[in-house]
Amino acid sequence: MPHDHPHHHHHAQAHAYGHNHDGGHDHLRSHPIGPGGPANAAELQTLAASFIDGFRQAADKTSYLRIAGVPFQRDGADGLTLNLVDAEIQSNWQLGSASPGFASRELVYMPYPGKMVRERERMTFTYVSLTERLDVDLLEFLTGRLAEA
Repeated sequence: MPHDHPHHHHHAQAHAYGHNHDGGHDHLRSHPIGPGGPANAAELQTLAASFIDGFRQAADKTSYLRIAGVPFQRDGADGLTLNLVDAEIQSNWQLGSASPGFASRELVYMPYPGKMVRERERMTFTYVSLTERLDVDLLEFLTGRLAEA
């Protein structure tokens, strides 16, 4: 199944579990677990949820990002400086799952009953230069921060 957003990923382990994996908080579907493997997943999930909640509540979004250590500039692939121009929070609702069926070209579709429908959120930082655009997922940022710690 194609990914539900058009930007390029720079994950070390992009799409480790796919869209319909189970486990933990639903913020992190289809994203890497992080340098510590599954043991680190719970920490990343908690950090991502807290970061997004804090960003939403912050009266000064720019200061919140500065305090969190989000870089406002990055080096581009062509040597030009990429500048942070956008922070996007996207909400999706997982309504069911689909997976390949045995000996069939059709997917096995399982719609979820109401209590199993889950919200999934993701946050993306967009950097641009005259020649390049880079979308950095919050989890990539948090994974890097955990690796530094």
